[in-house]
Amino acid sequence: MRRTRLLTAVLALAAGLLAGAPPAPAAEQPKASVAAYTYTWKNARIDGGGFVPGIVFNRTEKNLAYARTDIGGAYRWQEATKTWTPLLDHVGWDDWGHTGVVSLASDPVDPDRVYAAVGTYTNDWDPGNGAVLRSSDRGASWRRADLPFKLGGNMPGRGMGERLAVDPNRNSVLYLGAPSGKGLWRSTDSGATWSQVANFPNPGNYVQDPGDTSGYASDNQGIVWVTFDESTGTSGTATKTVYVGVADQDNAVYRSTDAGATWQRLAGQPTGHLAHKGVLDAENGHLYLAYSDKGGPYDGGKGRLWRYTTATGTWTDISPVAEADTSYGFSGLTVDRQRPGTVMATAYSSWWPDTQIFRSTDSGATWTKAWDYTSYPTRENRYTMDVSSSPWLTWGANPSPPEQTPKLGWMTESLEIDPFDSDRMMYGTGATIYGTENLTDWDKGSRFTITPMVRGLEETAVNDLVSPPSGAPLLSALGDIGGFRHTDLTKVPAMMYTQPNFTTTTSLDFAEANPDTVVRAGNLDSGPHIAFSTDNGANWFAGSDPSGVSGGGTVAAAADGSRFVWSPQGTGVHHTTGFGTSWSASSGIPAGAVVESDRVDPKTFYGFKSGKFYVSTDGGATFEESAASGLPAGDSVRFKALPGGKGDIWLAGGAPDGAYGLWHSTDGGASFARLAGVEQADTIGFGKAAAGASYQTLYTSAKIGGVRGIFRSTDKGATWTRINDDAHQWGWTGAAITGDPRVYGRVYVATNGRGVVYGDTSGTGGDDGGGPAPAGACTVTYQVTNQWPGGFQAEVQLANTGTSAWDGWSLGWTFADGQQVSQLWNAGFTQSGPAVTVRNTGWNGKVAAGSSVVFGFTGSWSGTNTEPAAFRLGDRGCTVK
Repeated sequence: MRRTRLLTAVLALAAGLLAGAPPAPAAEQPKASVAAYTYTWKNARIDGGGFVPGIVFNRTEKNLAYARTDIGGAYRWQEATKTWTPLLDHVGWDDWGHTGVVSLASDPVDPDRVYAAVGTYTNDWDPGNGAVLRSSDRGASWRRADLPFKLGGNMPGRGMGERLAVDPNRNSVLYLGAPSGKGLWRSTDSGATWSQVANFPNPGNYVQDPGDTSGYASDNQGIVWVTFDESTGTSGTATKTVYVGVADQDNAVYRSTDAGATWQRLAGQPTGHLAHKGVLDAENGHLYLAYSDKGGPYDGGKGRLWRYTTATGTWTDISPVAEADTSYGFSGLTVDRQRPGTVMATAYSSWWPDTQIFRSTDSGATWTKAWDYTSYPTRENRYTMDVSSSPWLTWGANPSPPEQTPKLGWMTESLEIDPFDSDRMMYGTGATIYGTENLTDWDKGSRFTITPMVRGLEETAVNDLVSPPSGAPLLSALGDIGGFRHTDLTKVPAMMYTQPNFTTTTSLDFAEANPDTVVRAGNLDSGPHIAFSTDNGANWFAGSDPSGVSGGGTVAAAADGSRFVWSPQGTGVHHTTGFGTSWSASSGIPAGAVVESDRVDPKTFYGFKSGKFYVSTDGGATFEESAASGLPAGDSVRFKALPGGKGDIWLAGGAPDGAYGLWHSTDGGASFARLAGVEQADTIGFGKAAAGASYQTLYTSAKIGGVRGIFRSTDKGATWTRINDDAHQWGWTGAAITGDPRVYGRVYVATNGRGVVYGDTSGTGGDDGGGPAPAGACTVTYQVTNQWPGGFQAEVQLANTGTSAWDGWSLGWTFADGQQVSQLWNAGFTQSGPAVTVRNTGWNGKVAAGSSVVFGFTGSWSGTNTEPAAFRLGDRGCTVK
């Protein structure tokens, strides 16, 4: 159920947002100001929501594991909290493709080192080439090696792998399998530089669909995995035997026995399938291979499991079922490093009635299944599932046997047994990471328990967001899992929207004067494409479709909820009174127009298409083209009408090769004025006005003063403040943004693969009137948590180790290398030359004895980034940990 994630990204790219050269500078372009109010950023919890094609455990350090996603970055496991920490949030707008991770490798010699091969598409949807990111601090900071070709984290075949591997004996040597016929690549300097292995004989030839003119399904899937036989090397010398998997159904596996100097097709190998995985049990001398007739992750009709004995060259078919009895391919291959001879694999493409997991404890001689039939359609499971932490994984379904809910999974291409713990296993699906911590109960004849192990990993693609003035603070429109009503941003909602359950929700809206009335439109293979709610999105009922509807498009609710205007895919714009039991075609507006409603007048609706703005004053029955000119010529435009302001409209969008920016109309779209200084803008949203301000706060994802970021204006767009920082960019953020009408400063940001991110202002900055300088002892812990060329992020913990409480504090230090603080959160700051002074905000000035306060900041550096050696609390020195 990952197909629509592709659509989200394609629509974004087809709009041309990132193509071409930057526009000529406007006459007035002020630099983006330093945030007057600093921000903290979190996810509105959904937990998962996307395909996890790879999980990687480090082989030499316990509890060190990573996960990769197809469009949402990479994550590191935190054992203490059983959560995942995102590692690629620093990826910015121009490099958005680097949020797609095609492979990960954790260094078995130096566990601090980790590598990520990044790039989202190999065709022209992604304008940039791929790269290999390398980190020496477990992903807290990264350095980048650009590649002369593209990588495809969201391409067909992305569940095969891992394509990136570190030599376990000489860890400065890495291999990378490339797509698109680019062959095998090698680095000998820990990923800093890469060169093609010129003598590797086969770049692959398998394509999913040779007739696909977009280049998406017609790309050669290339070199798909690399596996070292660590027993053929010694520490400090390159491993001699290396196995490589190739997307070629007749020549799937190659081997070198001289550390990559020469390569040969492995003799006697099976043909007719692709080897998705190649996993070596060096202790027993077995190379296990999981085969499918297709590249996955969706397709696959036949599959086999094979075992290759490295000492004798003997091939053994160890498939758990006859090929005639398969309707799926095999993948998700793993071995138990604590119990050699134990091997597991998944039927990754078994969509119905469920995926299957196979387990053998005798090197594949015999197998058991995670579930089997007693008498069809009755199933007996070896497991129990507890999804109470992510209840929406049931999909609100009530299937007929042999289907069950929640499902064991689908697209299960990643499955790993913890190399230090035979009882722990994790596996990725199209929606989450599942895992168990009592796996060996499988062998004892008792049931093992499967639960989501996904907290902190947020992978949804977000199409639209609204924050009503009453009811739930946030409603979302998401790819693949429809969307959620968040009544508490810190908790996982019980269920996505149902009745109907869209595969992707493309648009939603509420009646401004009656927020209990909500409408959403979306995609569904069979069924209606529009739904309504009269209780603020808690419950839904389907409307009917006009003839010809093929997709959700955009939808708008009248200010009082009395009528709706819908611009679906497949047919023209339509309008209705009531809840969509019948629709009438609107006139005067072209098909495919983006539609919105006036937030005051229930009969006024607006539309935009191909540079033209349209207005209806009769409830959407007829539209007239506005005389407004100078608007973006393309269709990459998002606009909104201001709540409480009739005819007050803001429009963002465009493309670098034409008009691109932010426009404002105060006359109902009759004319628009472009805001000078906003070079590019892609979204616009409104939130609660600042204290003393008469106009609502504006939010946008934009480029202002030469800087890309999330911006806020409290003065009707006269000035703008960037409120995110270089460590929090989340790739492409051009789908939607909205402020919260009830919480000043809160903003919700749509990402394409990192879920719904929301930010809260944490203070006004500066000294908030604390009391006298605190007395007693203090301890400071200063930690650089993320670093990139020219920039870094740090966290400071200030602890009151004395015996008296503080009522206000001021901490100072001096940078040795000229570092400059750019933004700071949870406190205010001033900097004069190298000297920095940080003061409490109003809410964290009181610090009890034995307690501490934490603040963070981003900054710039050049040359070196030495940590401060001394800190002073007022006029008193602190101990530095």
